[in-house]
Amino acid sequence: MIEVKNLTKTFGDKTVLKNISTVFETGKTNLIIGQSGSGKTVLMKNIVGLLEPTNGDILYDGRNFVTMSKHDKVMMRREMGMIFQGAALFDSLSVVENVRFPLDMFSSMNYRERTNRAQECLERVNLSDAQDKFPGEISGGMQKRVAIARAIVLNPKYLFCDEPNSGLDPKTSLVIDELLSGITKDFGMTTIINTHDMNSVMGIGENIIFIYEGNKEWQGVKDEVMNSTNKKLNDLVFASDLFRKVKKAEMKEEK
Repeated sequence: MIEVKNLTKTFGDKTVLKNISTVFETGKTNLIIGQSGSGKTVLMKNIVGLLEPTNGDILYDGRNFVTMSKHDKVMMRREMGMIFQGAALFDSLSVVENVRFPLDMFSSMNYRERTNRAQECLERVNLSDAQDKFPGEISGGMQKRVAIARAIVLNPKYLFCDEPNSGLDPKTSLVIDELLSGITKDFGMTTIINTHDMNSVMGIGENIIFIYEGNKEWQGVKDEVMNSTNKKLNDLVFASDLFRKVKKAEMKEEK
């Protein structure tokens, strides 16, 4: 569990995050949503330590990340897995070498153990057959799955995903969502996903935090989104004509 308490972040005279408090739950896919410029990326960066909060605390299972020493923060980051907007793979390394890279850097395992662990993670994302290929030889969706395998290779307690479906078609996005949801439950991780993808919100949104102009505007689960009366949330989620029609149909059925 990650708990954010009274988090504020300012840049000069501009306050980007305004006294945000929330809890990201273990074993669930926690989604941060909001329009571009709302502050959701800044929130994620504060949580992982890429930015330092102006005020507030961030507790990882009770451990205050904000007040930790530099050494403790380095050790803490070994409990984190990260998936970036682009897959961020090394073009010169094979798929299995990319997945093994964190183990090569941080693990005391021998070579065979590291390779076996990397292969296990590739099997978990259904990419065993691609282990000897290079990133340039596989599709964008497969690259994202390699990135997921790499993110879980060190058995992290916390998984952070920045726009994991960016640039992917809807079918592949669904595969990525299902993988992230399944892995979260299998490993008992606290997973936080920063997303614009409303299909993800409606599909795997077990705990959704909506950020609007630096404030926590709404928090709930996917089943509550459809019936929400929050206008700002509705304007974001039901911006597309298709989602508006779905909401209207749901409301008619309830009547």
